[in-house]
Amino acid sequence: IPARGVLDFVTNWYVKAAAFMHANPRIEAALVSTNSITQGEQAGIFWPFLLAQGVRINFAHRTFQWNSEARGKAAVHCVIVGFALFHRPEKWLFEYEDIRGNAQATKADTINPYLVDAPDLVVGNRTTPLCAVPQMRWGNKPTDGGHLILSPEEKRELLELEPGAVKFVRRYMSGGDFLNGVERYCLWLVDAQPQELRALPRVMARVEAVRQSRLASKAASTRQYAAQPTLFRQIAQPESDYLAIPEVSSERRPYLPMAYLPREVICSNKIQFVPNATLLHFGVLQSTMHMAWMRTVCGRLKSDYSYSNTIVYNTFPWPEDPSDQQRQAIETAARAVLDARGQFPGATLADLYDPLTMPPALLRAHQTLDRAVDAAYGRRDFASEAERVAFLFDL
Repeated sequence: IPARGVLDFVTNWYVKAAAFMHANPRIEAALVSTNSITQGEQAGIFWPFLLAQGVRINFAHRTFQWNSEARGKAAVHCVIVGFALFHRPEKWLFEYEDIRGNAQATKADTINPYLVDAPDLVVGNRTTPLCAVPQMRWGNKPTDGGHLILSPEEKRELLELEPGAVKFVRRYMSGGDFLNGVERYCLWLVDAQPQELRALPRVMARVEAVRQSRLASKAASTRQYAAQPTLFRQIAQPESDYLAIPEVSSERRPYLPMAYLPREVICSNKIQFVPNATLLHFGVLQSTMHMAWMRTVCGRLKSDYSYSNTIVYNTFPWPEDPSDQQRQAIETAARAVLDARGQFPGATLADLYDPLTMPPALLRAHQTLDRAVDAAYGRRDFASEAERVAFLFDL
């Protein structure tokens, strides 16, 4: 299997079991596994290998929480996958409404690698979107040793001593800053003229510190960027206002928070962005439909969602040819979500989307948006999230 270093150790036991099955095709196996093997990049690498060998999933328990009895225990999110080289006449999926509660069993026609009743499709990385939507890109990567980044206190001190630097100081956001309303700044020297920099000795001292930090790196590629110490290592700042999506978000949130940022705000590589995103784009991406897809195919950082443009956004099936009325309904509902957030100007996105503190007005606005998006897909109701995901796999 390519990229073996990406796969969890448990995948070896699946490979070993499949080898025994080829020696005796009557053998069936079931393994308790970390749920990461049915998500994100691992699923795209591992399951095509098993499916090509004729392995078929006959029953599965979707994600549940395994609690150790050890002191200092850590909760692990697990799945159980039962498989063989043949199809059982009846396949069963066990769904946990609460990952600590009891399972509900439902019959399935096909259980795919994401443990939903849907075709045996595996989502791999895509460099372009599946549908006709704007490209999503990663933000800017400093690799600066922290010397181009400023706290509010450092910004104030710098500008008191060198007021001429004000034109180069910009608001800066990582994913955590974005969600938690943390105030930070950066030196954005893309258009700085040499004579301007030489007139700012404290800025120059920070630039020299960046150079030294990069020269001390063990990575040859980073050392090469020591020749450009005034610049972030990777620059991808949009020229328009943009829709920002944090790379990592808590699994507790019913919706992964997204928001518009002005072009003047420099986003880090822990944020992904869609330039010139319309209210239609915002509305679909903030819907339960997209959240269901994200939760199924995204990777995880511990148990948190790790959103990726290549594995989530680019593979997502958008509504096919919605009517003008359906588009308008989504845009109106999307605007209502933004307006509902605006009723709480002191709240951060983390405050607004915590399931315990989410304002009822915002929840109602999202529910209205969900209905508008579902209607654009030609559906009005889904019995479960797994049914939503199966519908998207069919698309």
